[in-house]
Amino acid sequence: MKNYNLFIFFTLIFFFSNKSAFAYNLPPVNLGLTSFVDGAPPPKGPGHHIVQYLLQLNSDKFTDANGGYLFGSGAGEDFQLTLSATQYLYLSNKKLLGANWGYDVMQFYIMPSLDYSGTGGPITSANSGLGDTLFGFYLQWDPVMGKKGPKFFHRLELDVLIPTGEYDRTKAINPGSNMVSLSPYYAFTYFINPKWTVSSRIHYLWNSKNDETNLSPFAQTSTAGTAVHANFATSYDIIPRTFRLGLNGYFLKQVTDHEIDGVKVKNAREQVFAIGPGAVYSFGLKTHIFFNAYFESQVENRLKNTSVVLRLTKSL
Repeated sequence: MKNYNLFIFFTLIFFFSNKSAFAYNLPPVNLGLTSFVDGAPPPKGPGHHIVQYLLQLNSDKFTDANGGYLFGSGAGEDFQLTLSATQYLYLSNKKLLGANWGYDVMQFYIMPSLDYSGTGGPITSANSGLGDTLFGFYLQWDPVMGKKGPKFFHRLELDVLIPTGEYDRTKAINPGSNMVSLSPYYAFTYFINPKWTVSSRIHYLWNSKNDETNLSPFAQTSTAGTAVHANFATSYDIIPRTFRLGLNGYFLKQVTDHEIDGVKVKNAREQVFAIGPGAVYSFGLKTHIFFNAYFESQVENRLKNTSVVLRLTKSL
């Protein structure tokens, strides 16, 4: 069994897995796409809102279970990914469980590029294409007010990722996942004072079985492990209601093993921590532009990445 697990693990590395251009087996998740004042509702309040995301990610290291070079420091990995995502949000002015209810829909477009000159030969990549579709339903509670303004915002949401994206089991990297993922999260923002805030969005990730796995030509099914992950940020209002500067980060910790054909894959759980600078500029209440950069550390069984996220939010 030990040798079989080792074979599965290296097969997993060579074939990447599922939709994961970010990792070896877990699907792409929200690591750093959201940041400052994340627990608050749109400043304009109830209504219709559009958010456009652009992520540029770069990596030159496959890590092993100890965070070292999986294929050696001279393997020549060069991975790049551009992700574009468009999100529509609606926030109602009606109450449910004491909160305003809302929903959102998000569509991804993924453009990967991967070169590898190690002894195992080049890893093939799928073409760019439409990724999966995310549906979410959320409850946004009214702010807890203090003497000088709001002190605490919070929101609870259930996200469902539907496998509508392009998928080819003969390809190592796919825009789509061929599985369903559920990701409930809790987001909050706390005002230390009227200008200084801390925020976080805490997720749990569950994945269904992939009945046409691309992990190996010999395997039929795979199930990605469950994980917890979170974004966190702190920011200071440099120009009131116009310009914020701060620090942003994220972490991920896989808590159950992957399975291939019902067999658990040992020593393959993923983890990562990242931190970096960020800023947001607001054009009144309706339009906001976010910039966030991330530098990863403590990476295991994943690509070690640096990334930049641009996000435009617009109230209609």
